[in-house]
Amino acid sequence: MARDDSSRRWYLFDYGNVISTAPTPSDWEALTEATGVPDLAAPTSGYWQHRHAYDSGALLSDEYWSLVCADRIGPVRSAWLDILDGNQWSHLNLETLDVLEDLDARGERLALLSNMPAPMVSQLASAPWVHLFRHRFFSSSLRLVKPSTAVFDHVLTELAVEPGLVTFLDDSPANIAAARSLGIDARLFDPVSDLSRLLAPAASGAGLHGAQAPSTAVSSARE
Repeated sequence: MARDDSSRRWYLFDYGNVISTAPTPSDWEALTEATGVPDLAAPTSGYWQHRHAYDSGALLSDEYWSLVCADRIGPVRSAWLDILDGNQWSHLNLETLDVLEDLDARGERLALLSNMPAPMVSQLASAPWVHLFRHRFFSSSLRLVKPSTAVFDHVLTELAVEPGLVTFLDDSPANIAAARSLGIDARLFDPVSDLSRLLAPAASGAGLHGAQAPSTAVSSARE
């Protein structure tokens, strides 16, 4: 599909640790109790080791949780574990929501791009914030996972826009680097960031609430 070099900008947001906040220790404790597996939050745990395959749609729910637990987990129990997992990633960053609502009220074009397994996509589908986004891209349906550049190329094609007119927010330096390699105006998000200020260069000198300028400049490679 040919890309339409529109003069209007898209704002592309990650979900985890950008729209949502990180799971709390009590969240991890609840999931640990349900699985019987300690230290699930650790990068070396089965939760993370098999997450890429789960996010990509290569594993079904019971297959993923069976690997996490190193034991056969049936569909009923795996569905419960998915609910607990979805709950721990459902705590919302209120500052981000305020900025999203402001952008939406101004008629800006919003899209979502998240590495997310299918059960979590279904669980969050009815959340009010979801409807702020004109396009929603999830790894489990695309069968593509960030930081693969193929994910971003797919998004650019679907949005029919040139890379420099997409401002992408993500908390992962690897995802930011992949997006920037395609010319996307990618900004590294930090929970302590002033999101309005972080987005301001994509708008006019008046800041987030000012009129948008059609800039195609790519941000620097700082992480």
